[in-house]
Amino acid sequence: MKPDTLKSLFDKQRRHRWVTKTSTAAQRAELLTRLKAAIRANVDEICAALNEDLLRTRRAAMVEVAPVLADIDDAVANLDRWMAPTEYAPIPALGNAATAVRYEPRGVCLLFGPWNFPFALVFQPLVAIVAAGNTAIVKPNEMAPATSAVAARIITAVFAEEHVAVVEGGVDLAERLLDLPVDHIFFTGSPAVARKVMARAAEHLASVTLELGGKCPAIINADADVDIAATHIAAGKHQNAGQICLAPDHVWVHRDVRDEFVKKYRAAVENRYYVDGALAAERLGKLVDRRNFDRVSGYVDDAVARGAEMISIGDSDPQRRILAPTLLLNVATDAAVMRHEIFGPVLPVLDFTEMSTVTDWLQDNDKPLAMYVFGRDRQAIENVLAATSSGGVSINGWALHFADSRLPFGGIGASGMGRYHGVHGFRELSHARSVASVGTAE
Repeated sequence: MKPDTLKSLFDKQRRHRWVTKTSTAAQRAELLTRLKAAIRANVDEICAALNEDLLRTRRAAMVEVAPVLADIDDAVANLDRWMAPTEYAPIPALGNAATAVRYEPRGVCLLFGPWNFPFALVFQPLVAIVAAGNTAIVKPNEMAPATSAVAARIITAVFAEEHVAVVEGGVDLAERLLDLPVDHIFFTGSPAVARKVMARAAEHLASVTLELGGKCPAIINADADVDIAATHIAAGKHQNAGQICLAPDHVWVHRDVRDEFVKKYRAAVENRYYVDGALAAERLGKLVDRRNFDRVSGYVDDAVARGAEMISIGDSDPQRRILAPTLLLNVATDAAVMRHEIFGPVLPVLDFTEMSTVTDWLQDNDKPLAMYVFGRDRQAIENVLAATSSGGVSINGWALHFADSRLPFGGIGASGMGRYHGVHGFRELSHARSVASVGTAE
């Protein structure tokens, strides 16, 4: 897309934002309902695209589609309430002044989608953007080209380009989009790229929502139900071949139950991802490209070179980018696999006897998007929460806090900023405008 074309598109949206600003809840709901119909009409194409890009089964692909449809239903059902001003009782200092907060759109939004969940993480933010009355320029991720193409067709069929437009391309296009003086940028991806996005946003004083990731730890105390911990961590670690920001990146296990955990984790992986003793690739998925396959494999090689014990549960296939589930025991905390987000089906296992070993390490490193704590002693769990920080927490389960759309979802520090899902997404993509009024007639 030529620079002049992008500028023309942006100018259209900048003018049209005043139209969307005054749109009613019914008008926004009608557009979202049309979007839902278009998604449902293209389910087969969406599933085929996700299989082509990431080797997703239809069932796994629907894990991306279902939350989008649920978010649309939630917005349509609640937009009247979300859009209503929040009114406050008069205070003596202001006499009879009426005060309220009105939720207004931010304006022109720039939405960058990621490659790991290239459908859901384009359309879930888009639902919030549209519900809040914004215009948007959407760039799906070029590393998932089949899904990008389907997303582009759906968006183009539902929206006029002055309201929501989609542009496809690579890094060069992203750089040119960041030249535009948009009002808000919604980015899902890595912390390294997010720093560049935030620096470019500062040039125009645009607000940002950054949905990132980080090294999400799982902590298994001595009193935990190890069966539950192993089952949930195995499921979370291997969804989308580990390419998910909420994946348990590594696990800290009390030394008394470490061997039991390793045994039950292996059994859970074999039960879930193997058929007749062979790795079922479509159950696991593939790494997005050879660069990422080599990156994760390199983490394993580095850890082993530093003394870690590798347990590979099956055979990898580099040509197909299938990396077999792998455990790393006795990992050095300065190994590459402990310094970088893994984003693959490799689980470092570290043991501890004193919880302070775990919390000290977590305090010395970046705040993760999520933490997973397994145990029965509520006070011990509360002590862990008091000594750490993360975007969200699930106790005795994986991604439970993500599954409840009533809860705000997002990171803190290096794992992101801003919150969305449900009303939290509506408010994230809105400007809370304070209004105080005296001397007006009804």
